[in-house]
Amino acid sequence: MTRAIVEISGKQYHVEAGRYLDIDTYKADVDTALTFDNVNVVLTDKDSHIGAPYVKGAKVTAKVLAHGKQKKIIVYKMRPKKGTRTKQGHRQGYTRILVESITV
Repeated sequence: MTRAIVEISGKQYHVEAGRYLDIDTYKADVDTALTFDNVNVVLTDKDSHIGAPYVKGAKVTAKVLAHGKQKKIIVYKMRPKKGTRTKQGHRQGYTRILVESITV
């Protein structure tokens, strides 16, 4: 089992080969292959590779499965004794990717 910590769009994600992951909206079509080179840590059954800041030659390949939006959250602001209320909803967009392989 190979696991890694990879940096995607300025955020770090813990990934594992064969599992899917929801990341911030990524501009890529469905069924497109993606390659991420900014790998911070790679853990295998036998050894580990820690980068400073990235592991040289390490790559994570993934495939885009779908695009969507998360569950709606409600943002409610109220100022007491002023009669001011604002209610706003927000749905964050995401891209679901399937991690196919992690290579060192």
